[in-house]
Amino acid sequence: MAVSGNVICIDFDGTVVTHEYPHMGEDNGAVPVLKELVANKNRLVLHTMRSGRLLDRAKQWFADRDIPLWAINANPEQKQWTDSPKIYANLYIDDSALGCPLKIVDNCSRPVADWVKIREQLVREGYLDE
Repeated sequence: MAVSGNVICIDFDGTVVTHEYPHMGEDNGAVPVLKELVANKNRLVLHTMRSGRLLDRAKQWFADRDIPLWAINANPEQKQWTDSPKIYANLYIDDSALGCPLKIVDNCSRPVADWVKIREQLVREGYLDE
């Protein structure tokens, strides 16, 4: 059985959507896996460089897909034990992270996160059930 209650930081551009910043990229296959993480009581933190209206569009992307975000660019609980601006999480999913599985998408300037392989890793690491 998957361990629940983890804080998971999720990057946006290149991770849940293709790289088209400042525009909105195309869905990258993240939706079913993100929904499964939330269904297993994990808390998602949107961890992004977007700000202002661009951040609002990213938040709306999650809302339109019924994927609740626990927080944005912060872990609300860590203020109890640190003033550090670094976001504490149990897991970070980011296309720029060393070891993040990537795939090539037609007409995209950079590789993007491969959510099929990410899900396989999440199962192996105990974040999701098979």
